[in-house]
Order: sequence, then structure tokens, then C-alpha cells
Amino acid sequence: MAELKTLVNAVWNGGTTGNGILKAAYLDTKIAIPTDLKGSGNGTDPKELLVSSATTCYIATLTSILENRKLPIVEHTINSEATITDNVFTITHNPQIVLSNEATKAQIQSAERAIVGADRACEVGNLLKKAGVIIETKGNVSLK
Repeated sequence: MAELKTLVNAVWNGGTTGNGILKAAYLDTKIAIPTDLKGSGNGTDPKELLVSSATTCYIATLTSILENRKLPIVEHTINSEATITDNVFTITHNPQIVLSNEATKAQIQSAERAIVGADRACEVGNLLKKAGVIIETKGNVSLK
């Protein structure tokens, strides 16, 4: 694999109750320490960014798989949730794929397999799994 680089810049203002700005090529967002950690909460926090990265990688991978299979996609979305309990970090992806009413049974099954395949192929998710993060996928395919 070719070397890929990502450049990110962060500027922080104030102490723990301050906030900052995080910038990258297509990212420009406020960052802050969450209020439950005695921060201001006036920006996204590291856990949100980590889960956002995993979610973005998953849906981009799923999009590629679905496009390659030429399925009659109406739309696809994802909601992801992260929980930390007893030092166990779990991310649960909930992708929803909507196919046209004309989709065949084989196309529906192919979309269901794509949900699993995207989990296996997502590079960010695989890096997180190597670090001990549990990633679960509970997807749904419907017709419209």
C-alpha cells in the first residue's frame, strides 16, 4: 500500500474550560473538553472525533461496496454509538440501506452481506479493533 498522510492542526485557547479549533483539508471544527470532565463542552471532544472517524470509514466503505454491486439504492444512512464501560470501548454501527421496491431477493441478500463486508474492510475500524475496541454492526435493509 502506498504511504498516505493526513495533516491536522489544532489551536487551543484557555485552560481546561477553554476550547480550540481543529483543522484539516476538509475539516474545520471547534474542539473542547467535555463538561463531565470539567471542560466547557463547547466543541467536539476526542471520543466524538474517534467515533466519527470510524463511522465515516464504515459508510464510505459500504458505499463503495454497494456501488460495485450495482444495487438499486434509494438511500443509505448510519447511526453509530460508542460506550465505555469497565475500560471496554464499544462502537456499534447501525447502517440502514433502503433499496427500491423492484429489488430482487438476491439484491437484498447482497446488501445484507455488504453490511458485514464493510465492517471487515474498513481500515479505521480494523485499526481500532487491533487496539482492543469492540466494533459491532447491526444493520437493516428495507425497500421503498
